[in-house]
Amino acid sequence: MNETTSQPKVSMGALFQNRFIRTILLSVFFLQIGIWVRNYSILLYVIEKTNENPVAVSLISVAEFAPIFLFSFIGGTFADRWRPKRTMVWCDLLSAISVFVVLLTLILGSWKVIFFATLVSSILSQFSQPSGMKLFKLHVPAELVQMGMSMYQTVFALFMILGPIIGTFVYQHFGIMAAIGVMGVAFLLSAGTLLMLPADRVDDEEKATTTLMQEMKDGFRYVLGSKPLTLLGGCFAAAGLAIGLTQPLGVFLITERLGLPKEQLQWLMAAFGIGMILGGGLTISMSKKIMPQVLLAMGLAASAIGFIGMGLSTVLWLTLAAQFFSGLFMPCIHIGINTMILQNTEEAFIGRVNGILNPLFMGAMVITMSVAGWMKSHLSIVLIYEVAALLLFVGVATLLPLMKKSGVKQEISREI
Repeated sequence: MNETTSQPKVSMGALFQNRFIRTILLSVFFLQIGIWVRNYSILLYVIEKTNENPVAVSLISVAEFAPIFLFSFIGGTFADRWRPKRTMVWCDLLSAISVFVVLLTLILGSWKVIFFATLVSSILSQFSQPSGMKLFKLHVPAELVQMGMSMYQTVFALFMILGPIIGTFVYQHFGIMAAIGVMGVAFLLSAGTLLMLPADRVDDEEKATTTLMQEMKDGFRYVLGSKPLTLLGGCFAAAGLAIGLTQPLGVFLITERLGLPKEQLQWLMAAFGIGMILGGGLTISMSKKIMPQVLLAMGLAASAIGFIGMGLSTVLWLTLAAQFFSGLFMPCIHIGINTMILQNTEEAFIGRVNGILNPLFMGAMVITMSVAGWMKSHLSIVLIYEVAALLLFVGVATLLPLMKKSGVKQEISREI
C-alpha cells in the first residue's frame, strides 16, 4: 500500500507565499544566532575563568536543560492560556533584557552572573516554543504543515554546523562583552521580526476562566484520551532511553573501538551535522509524499541501524559513515514528531501536549545517561549500542498501529 496517495501536492513556492512561514523562519534564524553565540561564548568564558573546572562547566548544562523539566509543562499550560504571538515577542524581549543586565553586571565586575543569561533564556523558551507550535496550527494550511516543519528543522540542522563556528569565532576574536552584545541584538531582531506575524485572536482571552491546576489536569486527560498521542509518548520514552545510553559514550567509540585520541570525537560530530543538513533538504521533498508517522519510523529505524554500525565498527570511515547515516535521517524524527503533534492536537491543547511529551523524552534520556557510565564499566560498549538500537526499534513498534490506521484511511479515500 502506498503512503503517498493521501498527501496533497504542494510546492516550495506555495510554502514561501505563506506569511507566517516566512516570518517564523527569519525569527528562528536570528534566534539561533543568539542561542549558539550564547552557548559557546559562555562555555569558553567559564572554562577560561575557572581553569577548566568541571563543576562550573557542568553548571552550564544544568542551566540549559533543567528548565525543560521544571518549566516545560507549566510553560505549555500558560502558552495555551496566553496569546501566542504576544507570548513569543515578550519572551524574546525579556531574553534580550536579561542579556543586557548580565552585560552591565560584567562591566561592574561580577562574572558568575553569566549563568543567569543561559538560565533565563532557557526558561523563557519553554513558554515561547509551544506558542510557536500554536501559531503553526493557526496560520499554516494543513497541506503545508509537514513541509513547513521540514524547513523549520532544516534551519536548526544548519546551525548545528554553523552555530559552534559562529559562537567560537565571536568569542575568540571579540571577547565576552561583544558576544553578549550579539546575543542581545539577535534576541531583539527576533522579537522585531515576530511583530510582522498576524495579530492574535482577541477571543482567545474571552473563553471561560479555569484554574491553572484544572488546565494541567485537562492536558494529561487529553493526552491519555488520544491514542496517537499516547503511542507517541511511548515512542518518545523509548527514543529518550536509547539516546541517553549512547550520548555520554561517543568518546569511547573513538578511544576503545578505533584506538584514536579522544580529540577525534569532533569528526563524529561533524559527520552527524553534515548528515542532518543534507537530510533536512531530502526530508523537505519526502515530506510532501510521506505520512508523518512513516517519516518518524524511518528516522528511528535509520538511527538504530546507525547505532549498530557504530557499535560494531573498528575502522574510522565506517564509524563516520554510520554517524552520517544517522544524521541523514534525524530530520525525519523531528519533522515526524512535530507534524504528528500538530495533526493530532486541537489548537487549545498544543502547549500542554508539548509540555507533557518533551519532558517525557528528556526524563527517559537523563535516566539512561545517569546509568550509562555504570553500564560501561560492566558491559561492552558494543552491547550497549545494540541495546540502544533495540530500544529504537521498540519505538518503531509503538508507531505500527498508527501506520495501519492511516493505511485503512488511505484505502477508503481511494475507493471514494
